Amino acid sequence: MLFPFKTTQLPTSEQALPGRPQAMATGNRHEVTGKPIHPPFPAHMQLAQFGMGCFWGAERKFWQMAGVFSTAVGYAGGYTPNPTYEEICTGLTGHAEVVRVVFDPAQVSYLALLKTFWQSHDPTQGMRQGNDAGTQYRSCIHTLNDAQYGLAHDSLRQYQQKLSHAGLGRITTEICSAPVFYYAEDDHQQYLAKNPLGYCGLGGLGVCLDV
Repeated sequence: MLFPFKTTQLPTSEQALPGRPQAMATGNRHEVTGKPIHPPFPAHMQLAQFGMGCFWGAERKFWQMAGVFSTAVGYAGGYTPNPTYEEICTGLTGHAEVVRVVFDPAQVSYLALLKTFWQSHDPTQGMRQGNDAGTQYRSCIHTLNDAQYGLAHDSLRQYQQKLSHAGLGRITTEICSAPVFYYAEDDHQQYLAKNPLGYCGLGGLGVCLDV
């Protein structure tokens, strides 16, 4: 979404909004898959977490993939506990808009998720994505284990080679161990399933990643 005032500078912990101790109350049924978006999940499922701009369109990219059990949108990577969407939009929480993906590794690999991540947005834009400017729109991969961390870095190197060959810029995506995930409000969960004509600012660079 577009807001008139955006900061592209991450706040310090001292500058961040205080938040609240109470978690956001959200439903537990995925609008598309009908599956739960809160744990516990079936034991064979795995988690992945990505930030790639406005989380409305990003979430849709993943729920459309075969082998994805459910998805949820939320906030992660900043300081403010249990933030609201309005607080996120001030740029004073430090959080990014992210998608949590629950997937069956027997049906879809983490590498396939990474391919969708890289090809579905522009990872070279720093604190923005298209017309959406601000720290909440930064590109990030939050890894849940050492294997994901290694694969994410390998895929970054491979995709950078592809982009460089195409004369495109340097990747600014941050890769780190997954921080606390705070669920976004119900209105934002599976937003584009509830609002098919809703805003989606995602756009890739037209460069494929071979996995």
